[in-house]
Amino acid sequence: MHACKALIVVLILPAAALAQSSIDQARAIAGNPPSTSQRSILADLPRPTGKATALFDGRSLTGWQPWLGYADPAVTYRANPAEKPIGTRRTLSGDFAVRQMDGAPAIWIKGQTWGSLVQLADLRDDHLRLQYKWGAKTWPPRVGQPPNNGLLYHTHGAPGEVFGTWQPSVEFEIMKGSTGMAVTVGASVRARTTVAFDPSLIAPHLWFRVGGRQIDMVNGTATWNVEAATDAERPIGQWNMLDLYVLGDRAIHVVNGVPVAEVRDLATIAPDGTRQPLTHGHIQLQSEGAETWFRAITVEPIRTLPRVVVAR
Repeated sequence: MHACKALIVVLILPAAALAQSSIDQARAIAGNPPSTSQRSILADLPRPTGKATALFDGRSLTGWQPWLGYADPAVTYRANPAEKPIGTRRTLSGDFAVRQMDGAPAIWIKGQTWGSLVQLADLRDDHLRLQYKWGAKTWPPRVGQPPNNGLLYHTHGAPGEVFGTWQPSVEFEIMKGSTGMAVTVGASVRARTTVAFDPSLIAPHLWFRVGGRQIDMVNGTATWNVEAATDAERPIGQWNMLDLYVLGDRAIHVVNGVPVAEVRDLATIAPDGTRQPLTHGHIQLQSEGAETWFRAITVEPIRTLPRVVVAR
């Protein structure tokens, strides 16, 4: 019994030290926490330059390509998992399907096995809109954690290139409490944004702030993600509306009408180390541990981005 207590102390102390280190690192990156909160709104909404296109026909998954990672999602982030990704080697209708929800057809994602549905259209300079809501189930290894999914855009590269499960992309996070968070998916993907430091957040303790310090987001570093400026998600059981505005190498994340993140200078790092603008690609709807429903997925062309301004 005493040996067990001693072991616990040994394990806890390094974790505490690591947490303190990440807080110090975040403060060095973004400065001290701001003294005032910030509420942002959208201005100068762009007019569409063409007709809206439905990316979900309401009947089938035509135009979508499924992919699954490992049979045991717990091995996803290991450097060299012994097993191979499932990919498309099995029938995937038990993972992704079209079903009725609230009297209308929706894309159902089971979430038990991690992976994604990839929309085959190559998208650029557009306003993407969709609705989502959480299902009832979450699965190991995320049981007890906030339900998690994601809208990945500017997708490129090979299926399963990132952790055997996703393709390189930029992520509009869909996670309870963090929907709209920006994440770079893949070691070669980059994005710049402006941030503030908040020690109450989990590492890397950064959230989006208009006028904050500019950072370059790099996966696997202290700037691998940036939390949404505010939690604009509705209670579980209700439908949420996401708007993603993309123009060239810039994007704005909007949750239920509230702008929560803005990224720019989206890029990939070429083999010679040069930065190449990332201006187009596919979208992925993730499967990452939570049952999720998606519907009303449309895209329309735009030539300008809205402005994110601080409400007075």
